[in-house]
Amino acid sequence: MMARRGLSRSLASVPLAARRRSTRERLSETRTVREALVSLAGLVGKPVVNQAGDPIGRVVDLLARWDGQEAYPAITGLVAQIGRLRSRVPYDAVGRVGQDAVHLRSARLDLREFTERVGEAALAADVLDHQLVDIEGVRVVRPSDLYLTTDAQGQLRLVGMDTGLRTLGRRLGPARLRDRVRPEKVIDWSDVQAFGTGAGHGGVKLAASRSELRLLHPAELAELLEDLGRTERRELLGLMDPESAADALEEMRPHELEQLLSETDPGEAAALLARMEPDEAADALRDLDEDRRDELLARMPESPRAALRVLLAQDEHSAGGSMTTTVVRVRPDQSVTQVREVLAEHEAHIADIDSVVIVDADGRLVDDVPLGELLLADPDTVMADLVGPPWPVTVPADSDVREIADRFIHSRRMSVLVLDDQERPVGRILADDVIDMLMPEHGRIRFPRVLS
Repeated sequence: MMARRGLSRSLASVPLAARRRSTRERLSETRTVREALVSLAGLVGKPVVNQAGDPIGRVVDLLARWDGQEAYPAITGLVAQIGRLRSRVPYDAVGRVGQDAVHLRSARLDLREFTERVGEAALAADVLDHQLVDIEGVRVVRPSDLYLTTDAQGQLRLVGMDTGLRTLGRRLGPARLRDRVRPEKVIDWSDVQAFGTGAGHGGVKLAASRSELRLLHPAELAELLEDLGRTERRELLGLMDPESAADALEEMRPHELEQLLSETDPGEAAALLARMEPDEAADALRDLDEDRRDELLARMPESPRAALRVLLAQDEHSAGGSMTTTVVRVRPDQSVTQVREVLAEHEAHIADIDSVVIVDADGRLVDDVPLGELLLADPDTVMADLVGPPWPVTVPADSDVREIADRFIHSRRMSVLVLDDQERPVGRILADDVIDMLMPEHGRIRFPRVLS
């Protein structure tokens, strides 16, 4: 935060920190911005000049501190071709970085062959043209160029990236055009989630996840996962907490999820499936080949594995094959306060719960109480006192999609209960599950819940 504030002060005339895209695009056209920025693409290949003004080599790359702690990574040095060697030039040996050349202030250089260091990235080799995530725009981007500028303390920092096609053309065109910095579609670097395992060959990894990632909706994370390459996708998954990752997988298109589960480490894939809603996980497992499905099931804890085996044994086009097994069962003698405590234990699955089921001592259905009624009830009320019309809407486990749809149409409910042949609730079908069954080509659709 301190680095961000310091940089913001020094960049008072370089408003790259503007948060709105329209503002960024407008500002990127100003002369002030252009004059303050140093283009990485324009700098690569430029002379490295000693104190006497004589060229002693050329710029090959710039190195940046890459620990995920700074919004604007500090440049730690450069890679220079000096004679037959590619050597590291530390930043404290650099006097000035201009678009024309890098001017050294020290005559003492370590002329050993350059080697990568952990916690450092070579910007041209490891970041330029690689897949990154624009957090604010929620999209996968590839930088055509990277921009740097100097803060109030004289530290050169990476402050932005440009994704424009004209910028890419400038970079790939004649060398004389690379000096003509014309920021086109600039993204503030603080809005960028970069990846380390595919870049940074020195073991670089952004272990500290950016807080902005945690603010994204699961559907947005799903889109990012679908657009990223295999390496970056695995790294993004690693940055999410397990619940967020499972929620995002539930939003992915089936063929994309199948690919992700096929390429992910079996233990990790099994753990993610175990956290998904059972019906969603069962659908995902059905799309895998039998060997992979058995392998993932074998690696799951007993409880989710047993629930998924029950679902997989059902016809996927029947009520039993489409239901979620997330059902909150309570006894008639429990108080509303006690039931609310039970609901709190199901917080992770609250989006798939719209009521609680009252069952008798043999597990048979007594009533289905909506969450709204439960919220309005006196805390000391026992559940038996809430039993009454409207009565639950149920379907047998072998019902087909037409029967299920008919029950929804006539009842106008958000969900129906699935019963076994002993009248015991074994699952629940939500309205969006019916839409998925009727229109699978549209992918998974989510309706808002009472609590979510």
